[in-house]
Amino acid sequence: MKGSKVHDHETDVPASNLWAIYGTLRAAELLPELLPHVLAKVEVVSGDGGVGTILQLTFPPGIPGLESYKEKFTKVDDENYIKEAQAIDGDILKLGFLSYMIRFEVIAKGPDSSVIRSTVEYEIDDAHPELEAMVSTAPLAETAEKFSEHAKEKKVITQATP
Repeated sequence: MKGSKVHDHETDVPASNLWAIYGTLRAAELLPELLPHVLAKVEVVSGDGGVGTILQLTFPPGIPGLESYKEKFTKVDDENYIKEAQAIDGDILKLGFLSYMIRFEVIAKGPDSSVIRSTVEYEIDDAHPELEAMVSTAPLAETAEKFSEHAKEKKVITQATP
């Protein structure tokens, strides 16, 4: 069984400022800092943030069956602000997901506004239909909110410096 779930977050932050986070390894640094209840730790296994980069993501304790997994960046489009990461190893696949991919798109709406579109595409083994209930865009929505806030604060600080 294949499926996908999408969340759009509108924000008054320019797309280029958001991509400075989403399109780089800055996102990996900020996730555990801003959202420790979503991800306890993100480690770069290999790569520089481009296609082929592999991250080890560790969840906080308390999520049954989910301790950690590895994801690989399969697309990093700096022109269109799109990043895709595919689960390649770990608990997500062990639970019965045949594939699990997260896509982030930062879409410019105007000079100072944009939409962060977060998509989860997945394929589940027919023997595990209950896994569909585990797929949620809530952590991605929260990430979009926190990254937007962070980008706004950073901009304010940047403007305040002489």
